[in-house]
Amino acid sequence: MRFGITARSSPALATLVALSISLAGCSSGSLGSSGGKDKLTLDFLVPTGPDSLPVGEQLAKDFSRAHPDIKVDVEARPGGGEGDNVVKTRLATGEMADVFMYNTGSLFRAIDPKKNLVPVSDEDWVRDLDDLFLPTASVGGKVYGAPFGSNMGGGVLYSRKVYADLDLKVPKTWDQFMANNAKIKKAGIAPVIQTYQETWTSQLFVLGDYHNVAAEEPDFAKKYTANDVKYATSPAALKGFQRLQEVHDAGYLNKGFASATYEQGLRMIGKGEGAHYPMLTNAITPVIKAVPSAKDDMGFFALPGEDAAKNGLTAWAPSATYIPKSTKGEKLKAAKEFLAFLASPAGCKSINKAQPPSGPYSVKGCELPADAPQAVKDTQRYFEDDAVTPALEFLSPVKGPALEQICIEVGSGIRPAKKGAQLYDKDVAKQAKQLGLKGW
Repeated sequence: MRFGITARSSPALATLVALSISLAGCSSGSLGSSGGKDKLTLDFLVPTGPDSLPVGEQLAKDFSRAHPDIKVDVEARPGGGEGDNVVKTRLATGEMADVFMYNTGSLFRAIDPKKNLVPVSDEDWVRDLDDLFLPTASVGGKVYGAPFGSNMGGGVLYSRKVYADLDLKVPKTWDQFMANNAKIKKAGIAPVIQTYQETWTSQLFVLGDYHNVAAEEPDFAKKYTANDVKYATSPAALKGFQRLQEVHDAGYLNKGFASATYEQGLRMIGKGEGAHYPMLTNAITPVIKAVPSAKDDMGFFALPGEDAAKNGLTAWAPSATYIPKSTKGEKLKAAKEFLAFLASPAGCKSINKAQPPSGPYSVKGCELPADAPQAVKDTQRYFEDDAVTPALEFLSPVKGPALEQICIEVGSGIRPAKKGAQLYDKDVAKQAKQLGLKGW
């Protein structure tokens, strides 16, 4: 996802770019040595940050333990736009690491997989990947990546304690959600947490609503890409902006929402100081680290739409690990073995050691740990019920860079929903023209 963040790494951790500077200076050799003379060494490039670098290091360690003749050295790169430039530059110059972790979806397509990456469609493990992941790492009918991490949901983290105390039920429609908010406010608790100090957090009511958009307009993504429909003219798509405005106008936001930080939002939902936090499920682990009791006290539900019968989740596939065409010979063979490890139950167990999953895995045979947080189990149920729609960014390359600022304006009462949607449509048009899309 390009949430101003993206699924490649936790958006909130973009603030750790300072850390990336020191880590990016570490060469692959500084993070590990090849050991014996006969040991083949693979370089593995991953973004810095607590949700990616530790996972990459754990995978490297466990794979090398299982394959004593192969050593995987982990190299760190910055996240965000700076990291994008690193990946594109190294691919263009033929100096990419032997394997590297990067986004799926629209950003993956932007690095020209046919030209730069090795397809892995014929590998046996590809048959064990789920239908959400496969299209996000595929171009022209060929698969290029193995999943790095678990699926994510975009919806609402909620306080199960508040819900129990007020005898509330998980809403399946927007009207039910707003009715719950009214009762929560009456009880003196902030109904909806927003943390606009960190701008990327403002987008969930729009991006996380895509399942509901698709339920009302099944061909929205295709028409959107062709410039045949817009947010301001589609009743279904406009609702995301309208809901941002509704919760603000009803007085349901936390005090100081304009200056509140992501970390404050995590603590608020963890402690039950706010009842709802629109967020990605990769925030579950940080909440529990901040407030351990949230493991049981916090749940998750999808953003409610108009029809309870069509209730479902907008989902983000994990990032992936790819092999550049510059990897050849014995290293190519070893790199394919490494991807096979990632796309296996053993790889999932390795990831679990470094970081609890934020949702179910994309690999057949991978199971959530028995002690998974309640919010993760809640997320899994949507996948089990086949009530999941990929986020729009996995279905269309069109995404405007100004969405987070526009959402803040609408969510703060500065700009009405319709005006915000119209402004975003103009932002999207600029991006689509830069991509050279037909019809724009």
